[in-house]
Amino acid sequence: MQFDELLHARKSVRAFKPDPVPLSLVSEIVELASRSPSGTNIQPWKVHVVAGKLRAQLEAEVLAHRDTDLHDKAAEFPRTSKRKEPYTSRMRTLGKEMYGLLGIPKGDPAANWAQWGRNYKFFDAPVGLIFTIDKDLDAMSFLDIGMYMQTLMLVAKSRGLDTCAQGAWNNFWSVTRRVLNVPDDEYIVAGMSLGYADETAPVNTLVAEREPLDSFATFHGFE
Repeated sequence: MQFDELLHARKSVRAFKPDPVPLSLVSEIVELASRSPSGTNIQPWKVHVVAGKLRAQLEAEVLAHRDTDLHDKAAEFPRTSKRKEPYTSRMRTLGKEMYGLLGIPKGDPAANWAQWGRNYKFFDAPVGLIFTIDKDLDAMSFLDIGMYMQTLMLVAKSRGLDTCAQGAWNNFWSVTRRVLNVPDDEYIVAGMSLGYADETAPVNTLVAEREPLDSFATFHGFE
């Protein structure tokens, strides 16, 4: 693909085929993404790549914990649960469109809870990625790991694979830390599903709208 085509083709996929992804291809994608920039080249990203029986174990244990112990639902590092406009409206618009495609009506907490739980199944993708970062790094390094994740998603798309970045994985982090032996001095920042999109799933027709240029960009000093 041309780069502009790649940018437009990448989207969050929430239903995957069970087809396995070869380790060699996953390794290539994860390694190429390390060409991402980082402040003073510290390259703070760390990635736990899970598949097979360990992925199934992680899924089962997180879901079981989620249904029995809600005390560590909150992320391990500071996050706000409050959003002001226009961010609230953008989030609600996406949620309404997605749940409409899934056939989940508003006001159905059981269906909503079940769908949220699909995050912890990596939306049935055969490969899951968990991103961590040293706790003693400052907020600028979170930008670096975000750039790494974006690069990884674009590389994956260029190889015929799809992804979904998942902030949900920084909830219920205690189970993930234990199953994957993540050191105590690292934050579990986010997860990502990686695999081949199920093109028959209605939810995968969703393409999130982007705001117009003049809503977020201010140009200074141009004649």
